[in-house]
Amino acid sequence: MNHAESGKPRISLLVAAPRGFCAGVDRAIKIVELAIEKYGAPVYVRHEIVHNRYVVDELKKLGAVFVEELDEVPDGVPVVFSAHGVPKAVPHKAEERGLEYVDATCPLVSKVHRQAERQVEAGRHIIFVGHENHPEVIGTFGQVDEGMMTLVETLEDVAALKPADPEKLSFLTQTTLSVDDTRAIVEALQERFPNIVGPKGEDICYATSNRQDAVKSIAKSCDLVLVIGAPNSSNSLRLVEVAEREGTAAHLIQRADDIDFAWMEGVATLGLTAGASAPEILVREVVSHLEERYIVDEQKIKTADERMVFKLPRGLEAA
Repeated sequence: MNHAESGKPRISLLVAAPRGFCAGVDRAIKIVELAIEKYGAPVYVRHEIVHNRYVVDELKKLGAVFVEELDEVPDGVPVVFSAHGVPKAVPHKAEERGLEYVDATCPLVSKVHRQAERQVEAGRHIIFVGHENHPEVIGTFGQVDEGMMTLVETLEDVAALKPADPEKLSFLTQTTLSVDDTRAIVEALQERFPNIVGPKGEDICYATSNRQDAVKSIAKSCDLVLVIGAPNSSNSLRLVEVAEREGTAAHLIQRADDIDFAWMEGVATLGLTAGASAPEILVREVVSHLEERYIVDEQKIKTADERMVFKLPRGLEAA
C-alpha cells in the first residue's frame, strides 16, 4: 500500500450499485411513518418491519412498537404487518378483534402469495424453494391449507421428494434467495418432474438479483468484500455467499463498529455493498470509519438502474 504524507495507508474502495434499500423496503418504512402520522403513537408492528436494527430503532423513536405476535397488540390500536408478508390467519384474527391494520407486505411477495393460491386452485401441489423459518416462507405457507406445499432448501431435498402425484406439481421461490442456487434447484426439479409448472416471471425479486449482480461485478477485483446487513436478513447473507463464490473473502457487518481491522491485513482493494434493508447512512458510516485509518479512493461500480416505486396502500397516500 502507498503511504501518504499523513502516514495513512491508501486503500481502493469499490462501492457496489445498486445496493441498500429496495422499493419494497422503502414502502414498508414509509407505511409505518405514515401510520404514526395518521393514527398517532403508538402504532404496533407485527415482526420487524424490515430486517435492520438501525431502521427498527429509528421507527421506535417515532412511536412504533414491535411485537412478534398479534396477541401482544392491545385492543384499539393500529397494527402494521411487515414487508415479509404474513399468513392469512393473521389479518383474519385482526379483523375478528376489530383491529385496524395496514399491510406493508412487499408487492413482489404478495405476487407469490397469489400464485400459491392459484396453483392450489388448479389442483397442484406446490414445491416451495426457500429457507425454513424465514418470515417470508412462513407467510407464503400460510396462504394455503396445510399440506398443500412442501419446502425444499437444497438439491438433496429435491432428490428426496416423494410427491403423491408427480404430474400435478408447481414450484415457487422465496424472493430473496441466491439467483445461482435457485437456478440449480429449479433445474433439478424440472429434470425430475418434467411437467412441473413454474411461475411466468422470475420470483426472485429484481432488487435481490441486481444486488447479487453488482457484488459479482466487483468481487473479482477485491481482496475483501464487506456487506452491510442484519444476520437474519436473507438477501444480505446471500450477498456474502455471492462474493465468496467468486473466490473473495467476505464478511457481514451490521455497523461500522463491527469491522475487525485484522480482516484488512494485506487488503489493497475493498468492496462494499448493503443488503436491501440497510439504509445508505450505514454505508456512509462505514466509509467515514475507514477514512479514520486510510486514505480511501472511493469508486462506485454501477451495474443497473433501479427506478421501481411501489404504490402506498389506500388510505395512507394522503395521510
